[in-house]
Amino acid sequence: MARGYSRVILVGNLGRDPEMRYLPSGDPVVNFTIAVGRRRRGTDGNWIDETDWFRINCFRRNAEIADQYLKKGSQVLVEGQLQIRQYTGNDGVERTSVEVNCDNFTMLGSRDDAGGGGFSQAGGGQRGGQRTEGGDQQAQPRKEQKDEDFDDFDDVPF
Repeated sequence: MARGYSRVILVGNLGRDPEMRYLPSGDPVVNFTIAVGRRRRGTDGNWIDETDWFRINCFRRNAEIADQYLKKGSQVLVEGQLQIRQYTGNDGVERTSVEVNCDNFTMLGSRDDAGGGGFSQAGGGQRGGQRTEGGDQQAQPRKEQKDEDFDDFDDVPF
C-alpha cells in the first residue's frame, strides 16, 4: 500500500515570541503560533476577515535560528508537514490542535519590520542575501526614481 504525503505552506504573523525547550535527547525545539488571515464575502455582500491559528514546531538548527531571529509580529513563510492532534485540556474539554512540523521557514518583510529581512532557513542554508550566520550584511538602499523619468512615453517599444 502506498504511503501518504502531507505538505503545507503557510504565510502568517507570529502571535507570540518563540519558546525554546529541549528534548530528552538534547535536541532543541522551538514552538510558536502564526495567524493566517483571509478575507471572504459574506451572504450580505460585505467582506468578512477571518483568522486561523497554527502551532509551529521547529527542530534542531531551525529551532535555534527561529529562537534567535523571530519575534511576536514577525511575518514568516513556513513549510512542513501537517499534524492534527486531539487532546483533553486541563478543564476536561476535548480539543484539536492543528500543528505544522517545520521543515524550513523564510522570514518575510524588511529589516525595519518585525519580519526580519528575508533570511531563509532551509536545512542550514541561506537565501535572500540579507543575513548570514556570521553577521548581518548591509542592505543596499533603493534609488528613488523621479517622475520626470516617466514623462516621455514616445520611446515605449510596444
